[in-house]
Amino acid sequence: MSAPGPTSPPPQGVGRPSVPEASPARHPATEPSRPDDRAAASEANPSAPDAPAPALPGRPPPSGPTAAPAYGDWTPAAPSDGEPADASPASRLGPLPPPLPSRVHVGTRPPTYDAEPTALPAADPDDLDALVPDTVLDGARYGACTLRAVSVRGDSARYRGEPRRDALLTARFGSGERALVLVALATGTRTAPGAHLAAAEVCRWIAAAVGRSHERLAADIRAARRTDLKAGLHRLTDRGLGKLRAAATEQGLDPDDYAASMRCLLLSGDPECRTRVFFGVGPGGLFRLREREWQDIEPEVAEVKGEPVLGFGSAPHETPDGDRLTMDLGIPTPPSPYEPAPGPPREPFRFRTSVARPGDVLLMCGTGFAEPLRGEPGLRAHLADRWSGPEPPGLTAYLADTQVRVKGYADDRTAVAVWEA
Repeated sequence: MSAPGPTSPPPQGVGRPSVPEASPARHPATEPSRPDDRAAASEANPSAPDAPAPALPGRPPPSGPTAAPAYGDWTPAAPSDGEPADASPASRLGPLPPPLPSRVHVGTRPPTYDAEPTALPAADPDDLDALVPDTVLDGARYGACTLRAVSVRGDSARYRGEPRRDALLTARFGSGERALVLVALATGTRTAPGAHLAAAEVCRWIAAAVGRSHERLAADIRAARRTDLKAGLHRLTDRGLGKLRAAATEQGLDPDDYAASMRCLLLSGDPECRTRVFFGVGPGGLFRLREREWQDIEPEVAEVKGEPVLGFGSAPHETPDGDRLTMDLGIPTPPSPYEPAPGPPREPFRFRTSVARPGDVLLMCGTGFAEPLRGEPGLRAHLADRWSGPEPPGLTAYLADTQVRVKGYADDRTAVAVWEA
């Protein structure tokens, strides 16, 4: 006897009346928490994990019954002749049923927008290559990890008929234990007309650069050469963003509009290598689910410390005693031939290497998914219950999990998750 499926609230568009408070939509409880035996595996290899990361606060306990019948209303019959007396229902029926379906939304009220796409973006018959699908879904299994990646157009863009600004690219370079898997996501500048094109271009450029150097990068990851990795990936990132600014100039666009933030993840195809490398520029999220608890491991941005040094950067306007070195007469002066003109401010480079434990889930995402994950404890609790099972979710289940909606968050959602065997 199968369990009843979730009852989703009727879709609501902008301007429609909200659901009356007297009859809120009900959803099935999340799966009850199960004992997790991965703690013993992590204690057997204490040198593998890196420094503990701070856990996200405010995670409520899983909502649901403390015990549930595994087989519904079915009652096992008495053993027949020739059948062992201790035969269990599982031995005759096969594996247990999958976890309960993912929820439609979390929080006290459903979002205002419809849950499904409403309007398509406008198309140009002479530029059909610029069209972006509503959803991109991908996955793979290499080495000791299983990859799931998705990029979904946000509720707001779906309603207004705007293209998805997030771009997602997955690529494998090499084969066997020397294979290197790259997952790149980028987000274009909000309100810029070509935001989705800039995001897609920067993903392709960084993938091409990584692909040309994949043998050296894969060797550095297996050997845990953190300093070399950080320096090399920083150079590749600067070149990719520099190409994006050059492309904007060639097209007569403002480089600040034709820009994108970028986040990448590198995975080794070697089953013995548990080092995962993250790098990128711009906001977003990097999280780890370990023993049913979420940890925010987003690398901190280094701060510039100390006083200006004469000969590096711009000269000070006055001496330490207060004497003025120059006079501002309101006359524009050209840049000094000994000092290059100041360029546009750059986003700081973000880098982190993480040593995974068996059972970990590493999640890299853009701001559209990082913000509701940080701001809504119910979403963290639901995903922890869904993703702490013995096996990673399939593609369709992962898509449903990442589309759990939260009122007040309507941007594109791009999320890349890695399950450790």
